[in-house]
Amino acid sequence: MISFTKAHACGNDFLIIMEDAASGHDWAALTQRLCARNTGIGADGIEFFAWINKGNPGPASGRIRLHNADGSIAEISGNGTRCVAAWMAAALDSGPGDALHIETDAGMRICKVNAVSAANGYSVEVTTGMGVPAIGSKIVKLAGGMQISGTEVSTGNPHFVIVVDSADFSVEGRPWQSIGAEICTHADFPHQTNVEFVCIRNTKEIQIRIFERGVGPTTSSGTGSSASAAAMLSLHHCTSPLTVIAPGGPQTVAWRGPGTELHLTGPASLIARGEAWS
Repeated sequence: MISFTKAHACGNDFLIIMEDAASGHDWAALTQRLCARNTGIGADGIEFFAWINKGNPGPASGRIRLHNADGSIAEISGNGTRCVAAWMAAALDSGPGDALHIETDAGMRICKVNAVSAANGYSVEVTTGMGVPAIGSKIVKLAGGMQISGTEVSTGNPHFVIVVDSADFSVEGRPWQSIGAEICTHADFPHQTNVEFVCIRNTKEIQIRIFERGVGPTTSSGTGSSASAAAMLSLHHCTSPLTVIAPGGPQTVAWRGPGTELHLTGPASLIARGEAWS
């Protein structure tokens, strides 16, 4: 049996499993099986976790390795990292002001606990340093000849951000899910890419839809929210802090501009603990 904790951040859900518990398993195959919505536990991915330091002495720290629901490896998930921060906070009885250091394949991320609530389960609000975004304009030509102008953004993992003006986030009448699926696996992105569709509501608020690499349409994405905000703040006259609203709920991005670290604030909740057949 493999022990797990399930958590979500704005509906973006993850399993957290200790690396030791998964020892001897093919992590990709295990992830595919456990993340299956109808025959497994169901999740967008698994964060495999190992403690580095439980905080005595020094800051609490851990290491995570992320597999998407399809078994592929991802450098980082902003929401997944925040879910792990919630798990660490519960394990350590952390409180507001505490910092949790989480090593990812995209580098160290420091998660500051802003608030803890046990009113309905266990939830935290966390501000995470998401690194320094890299941004560049790009045009992608689709199979049918349509050309899509967007912004490439790296937040430790790759994103392609598209501004739309339609209420249903479609592009020239084509559903965003279809566009996202084609761009995600486009030859211009040999390692595939996450795709975000952004509708600017005003200078302080945007709405997004997300096609996540290795998962498909998702209710939320921390790195996707960060990438979308970075593109809008740098190229589309939005102002910081910027509220980013995905189907799973809002997150807040604060960024002073190129060359500085971006900070993402949002909730994460623990859902359940259990054991899975191994």
